[in-house]
This record gives sequence, C-alpha cells and structure tokens, in this order.
Amino acid sequence: MSLRNKVTLIGRTGKDVETVNFENGILAKVSLATSDHYTNAKGEKVEDTQWHNLVAFGKTAEIMQKYVEKGNEIAVEGKIVYRNYDDKDGQKRYITEIRVDELVMVGNR
Repeated sequence: MSLRNKVTLIGRTGKDVETVNFENGILAKVSLATSDHYTNAKGEKVEDTQWHNLVAFGKTAEIMQKYVEKGNEIAVEGKIVYRNYDDKDGQKRYITEIRVDELVMVGNR
C-alpha cells in the first residue's frame, strides 16, 4: 500500500458489523469512534469524538463479520475513499469511508 493515502485508527465500534454478500465476495461495514482528550482554555477536560465509516472486502470483511461486535476496540489501517451518488430524490450525496486493509483486535469489553 502506498504511503500517499494511508490511515491508521484505533477506536471502538459503534454498532455490530453489517455485511452484504455478492457473487464475487463479501462487503463489511461498521462505524468506528476515535476520541481525543484535551484541556480547554478554562482548564476543563474535553473529550472530542470523531466517527469514521469503515468498509472492508474479502478476507478482511470475513474476519470483521466473525469477530467484531459493537463496543470492541480495534485498530485498522487502510485508505480514505471519497464517493458520491444520487439518492432516490435526485440529491447528490457524498460519503467518506476508510477502506480497511488491516485489522487488529486491540481489546474487548
């Protein structure tokens, strides 16, 4: 994988993995929350959580389907993918996803 578009995230899954089976393989999707903690100007501790849409194909998708559940802490490596489509009302929709190439189970709840 190229270093030009590489993402590494560690966080907790926000839901159970959703899968879609195709003739030529499987697609797995799940949301991942990553949190950062800092102290603001008033001295208060603040938690900033970002949500990421993860997608995986093939063997990685099979592993996600089998082992990843809501609340699991996982580490993923992959790349950012931007795509768009027209919804049923003809509105343009934009999606940002992390296409997962590597997955590590960090801990469990």
